[in-house]
Amino acid sequence: MDEAPSRRITIVDVARHAQVSTTAVSKVLRNAYGVSPKMQAKVRQAISELGYRPNASARGLRGRTYTIGVMLPDIRNPFFAEVLDGLTGRIAGTEYQVLLGPGCNGEDAEARVIHAMIDRGMDGLILIAPISARAHLERVAALVPTVVVGRHGHSHTYDTVADDDLTGAALVVNHLADLGHRRIAHIEHHESTPDCLAEMPNAIRAEGYRRAMRARGLADGIDIASTTYTQEGGYLGAKQLLARPVRPTAIFAGADIVAMGALDAIAEAGLSVPTDISIAGYDNTTFAAFRPISLTSVDQAGHEIGANAARLLLDRIADRSRPTAQVKLSPTLVVRRTTAPPPA
Repeated sequence: MDEAPSRRITIVDVARHAQVSTTAVSKVLRNAYGVSPKMQAKVRQAISELGYRPNASARGLRGRTYTIGVMLPDIRNPFFAEVLDGLTGRIAGTEYQVLLGPGCNGEDAEARVIHAMIDRGMDGLILIAPISARAHLERVAALVPTVVVGRHGHSHTYDTVADDDLTGAALVVNHLADLGHRRIAHIEHHESTPDCLAEMPNAIRAEGYRRAMRARGLADGIDIASTTYTQEGGYLGAKQLLARPVRPTAIFAGADIVAMGALDAIAEAGLSVPTDISIAGYDNTTFAAFRPISLTSVDQAGHEIGANAARLLLDRIADRSRPTAQVKLSPTLVVRRTTAPPPA
């Protein structure tokens, strides 16, 4: 077995091993323009053979650490895995590494994570559905290149990527109404931070639900259970809706993870899906397509959201002065076996 090196391998060691200059090694590490494929291969082989690891703190002193911080509000929500897949796929092949921090769905915890990332010299931040006030996000973006995912609205300091949540909600309501449903209820995420309420995807989906219900002449049937975008929130929201004097014939859950909890409550009540009640989710996460579940859901292209966020951030890191960009993706509805015409 080879002995571990007694000291950290440096760029000088790599250059000597590859028989090239330290400038050439530096260019390869930075993916600089003008490096030949032969030189790339030579240096990469030396890096692999020596086990060279760039010193992040030293790189930071020279201006970059080649790290990107990603704040997730809830690591248990499977939709965020889709976003991360797209994000890391776009960054693959660059020198950047992604480091995750949980925001824990709380404004204080979120702020601590964001500030910790800034303090550690990360080159850029991707904040997924942050609940911080816009003014705080503006201050963060003034310090470090930032892309905000999921929040609606225009900013002059940070780039944004979001789904068209109004359209997505309308897709669900129109699908259920076309099937013949008139009592269509919605489980939303209660937002505890009113400062950002108008920009949050959950609030936009709830508003999209209301608008679509009115447009279909179903204003009298608007019924919202306000809980959380968690499995427990879906369970509690469905329990509330099933306890109504006249229960709904269909439930639009604001997220797939919410739909999972709602399915538990429906089964506990002795009802079957979709014979007694239809249910649709939002996100089209991997488990929505599992045959035992087969959940009708809105596909908001999580992979594309992540890829776009990474692209915008790399562009922002390269040029802080360029105009901010807003990307809005168009959702589609994937119809599966949890929705059907209402019972006679």
